Amino acid sequence: RALDPHLITLQETVVLDDVDQVSELLDGYHVAHSRKRSTDGMGISIASRWPIADMTELDLDVTARTAGFPCTTLIATIEAPPPFGPLMLVNHFPDFQVDHELEREFQTALAARAIEHRIAERPSHVLLAGDLDAEPEAASLRFLAGRQSLEGLSVCYRNAWDAVRPADPCRTYVPENPLAPDDWPFQCIDHIFVRCGPHGGPTLRIAGCDLAFDAPVDGVWASDHIGLVADFTPDDIEEPR
Repeated sequence: RALDPHLITLQETVVLDDVDQVSELLDGYHVAHSRKRSTDGMGISIASRWPIADMTELDLDVTARTAGFPCTTLIATIEAPPPFGPLMLVNHFPDFQVDHELEREFQTALAARAIEHRIAERPSHVLLAGDLDAEPEAASLRFLAGRQSLEGLSVCYRNAWDAVRPADPCRTYVPENPLAPDDWPFQCIDHIFVRCGPHGGPTLRIAGCDLAFDAPVDGVWASDHIGLVADFTPDDIEEPR
């Protein structure tokens, strides 16, 4: 409530016939859930203070190894008011296994291609966020950051944390959190990106990026992941194309 974000991408939310964790947590938001979920109801969700005009869910079952995990991508058109205008919010949830970077490469390229097709039809700002299960050196994240191509495609997104805190590692899955495993090899796995325009810069100015829920309250941690909060402003924005 104190953060009062306009847009939220939620990871590993549980939605069943009689359970909706997002509705239990949030009030006054438009909400969209992924259809693809594990047998215990785990999937992803998007919440927005502004209306959600439409939503597409991508099938990320790219190899036989992805069959046991509800990896998916939600692409939502958010009817944000001027001066932002309609923007695209993408909750990307690729495969989590530490040795599945090949699948994450396929999945991230698939999501980026779908975004580019939509942008060609209707230019807009794009925010991509989620539990990407990869650190900045991984091919899937290097691809998003414009540092390499994948699957015959290249794009460029700016990582919000790197833009404002280039000297600090963005550790969101850490052994100090007792809900997270103490031997997981990747710690910088949650990210917020904004798509760059044709002249190189992000189409929205990144005004800040901070950790959230990074300490226990009365001994209770909010999640096994530490959250990220980023602020974007329309100041000196580049027209999206």
